[in-house]
Amino acid sequence: MATGWARDGAVQDQIDASVADAVEKARRRLPSGASLSHCEACDKPIPEGRRQAIAGVRLCVDCQQLEDEREARQGGINRRASKDSQLR
Repeated sequence: MATGWARDGAVQDQIDASVADAVEKARRRLPSGASLSHCEACDKPIPEGRRQAIAGVRLCVDCQQLEDEREARQGGINRRASKDSQLR
């Protein structure tokens, strides 16, 4: 049931769009191709076990952890432009 000026199904459309965006972002992050022998960020050797475990790995564990933390801080998509999610 829509409220105000929103049409029926608008909330579900918003949820579906958010999920689709998250799935697409996750797919873009998946490594592909040949793994590198050295980290593209710091040039440290990437252990053979990591290269075999993760196809297309491009970062060492330390640099990957920093990258993951940076992405987590960026947050998600705020479709409602809600002031709740803004930093104060």
